[in-house]
Amino acid sequence: MDSSSKPELVTEFPGIIRVYKDGHVERLIETGFVPPSTDPQTGVSSKDITMIPESNVSARLFLPKLTSPHQKLPLLVYFHGGAFCVSSPFTPKYNSYLNALVAEANVIAVSVNYRKAPEHPIPTAYEDSWAALQWVVSHCNSKGPEAWLNDHADFQRVFLGGESAGANIAHNLAIIAGNPEFGLNVQLRGIALVHPFFWGSDPIGSEALMDPGKKSVLDRVWPFICPSNPDNNDPRFNPVAMDAPSLVGLGCTRVLVCVAEKDGVRDRGRLYFEALGRSGWMGVVEIMETEGEDHGFHLSDLESEKAKDLIKRLAAFYNGDMPSSL
Repeated sequence: MDSSSKPELVTEFPGIIRVYKDGHVERLIETGFVPPSTDPQTGVSSKDITMIPESNVSARLFLPKLTSPHQKLPLLVYFHGGAFCVSSPFTPKYNSYLNALVAEANVIAVSVNYRKAPEHPIPTAYEDSWAALQWVVSHCNSKGPEAWLNDHADFQRVFLGGESAGANIAHNLAIIAGNPEFGLNVQLRGIALVHPFFWGSDPIGSEALMDPGKKSVLDRVWPFICPSNPDNNDPRFNPVAMDAPSLVGLGCTRVLVCVAEKDGVRDRGRLYFEALGRSGWMGVVEIMETEGEDHGFHLSDLESEKAKDLIKRLAAFYNGDMPSSL
């Protein structure tokens, strides 16, 4: 093939995604698919469902080993990471992580597969995730289409959780849930934000000293996934921006923010924790920092002690126990 006939590259995030002028998108990571199963290590069962056929919003459901046929469990609606443009609940990484988390926490989990940018730019990920949450909540009277949720989900204990972009989604859905105009039929108990993908136009904390290449990548993500409003101070990306909705309206009563010492977005997670604490919001917010680790470290090494500590802290949160230190 001569060079003139090669497709023209218009956008690239090295090692993550390439977009060509003809519209072709090449995802370079996390494209694998693991079928649902009963995990031999944990005994957690999983199955895939389509929630909203019109938009092809789907999910993987996870059910831990039950001690009784009518056991009711906390319900976790989970959103994966991947900068809003890569990955899914069906990759080996997220499937293994949810098996481990569901087994440790003894929760039923719905891992949502929202549509990805750039084919489906923001706000699609939020709209899909909100629609998925509403679909889940439609089971609160035990008359929804999914038996696992009807039989085993405790709608008095509903949590949102996610990593990175998924943590961003969990925050934004909790803001919507707190608005009486859009609210849900159930009260969210809490949200757990692991390495939340928040950013902003102006550097804070250690960001001014960040490697310029790394900072450039972070600066470019939001304009890439949200061309309709490419401002890094978009309130969905920067929840403490001047025109962001007040955190006092966050629609849950408990929040856990988890950050990692070497993570480029660590200070954004810390700032969110501090801003929520002084906003007048009436809930309880706690923070956990993992020393010596980077963004999403636990997903690639579930057997490490620090990954196990993080999963134990999340399990305690989903079961109503918020230790002041771990």
